[in-house]
Amino acid sequence: MAPVPSTRCHRAWTVRSLPHWLAVPLLAAALSFSTNARADDNDNDPMMEETKDFERSGGWNRATNIMALSSAALQVLMPRVFYSDPEVTVGWKARWHVSVLAPSMTLFALSMVNEAYLKDEFQSLRPDCEREGDHRTCRQYGLFSTQSMLAFSALGQGTGVFLVDTIKWSGGRFNFGGFMGNVGVPLVLAVLTAVGRTSGNWETAGQVWTSAGVGVGAGVGMGVLYAIAQRPECGYSGGLLCW
Repeated sequence: MAPVPSTRCHRAWTVRSLPHWLAVPLLAAALSFSTNARADDNDNDPMMEETKDFERSGGWNRATNIMALSSAALQVLMPRVFYSDPEVTVGWKARWHVSVLAPSMTLFALSMVNEAYLKDEFQSLRPDCEREGDHRTCRQYGLFSTQSMLAFSALGQGTGVFLVDTIKWSGGRFNFGGFMGNVGVPLVLAVLTAVGRTSGNWETAGQVWTSAGVGVGAGVGMGVLYAIAQRPECGYSGGLLCW
């Protein structure tokens, strides 16, 4: 008797059906899956076990993944802090903008392009791979460091937004909370990410800090352009969430 085809209906999920706040966690999973999958492939390779005589820290790899993703997520969750226009209620205000996903997702996409394509183009070997003589023992290259690039691009984005909000939209008035959320905490996470990548023997210091420089440059550019184009105030509605 032939099997009866199932008539059960399955709901088709699309990216558009997901709320905005799920965008970063879902894309974050892509980075974690990519780096962990490549590490697992190397660990299970018999040739790797026979030839490698160096160690890489799995703990530092996981920790730097978390710190880089946390730094990027902080930029999405951080409100625009500014001293309000004279036309409305005077004083410090904070507004959350859905539009911040544009620069944040662009920088995340740049990190994913690096992970998938740019590393193979530069072919900069990871630490200790030079003496192995066989690239199959070091299948993933070290430049650019995806974690360092992502963490420092988030730092650059926050710095750019903070500078524009302070100089242009707040008349030069300094806000400590805005500084810590946009610059202070991301700086700590970025530096710890860089230290973790070198301490865990995943990339050399040169690879890490070159990646950090590229990330900061890209982040500052995106942050400044975004903050200039998008006013921090939500218009005259007075809402806390700006669309």
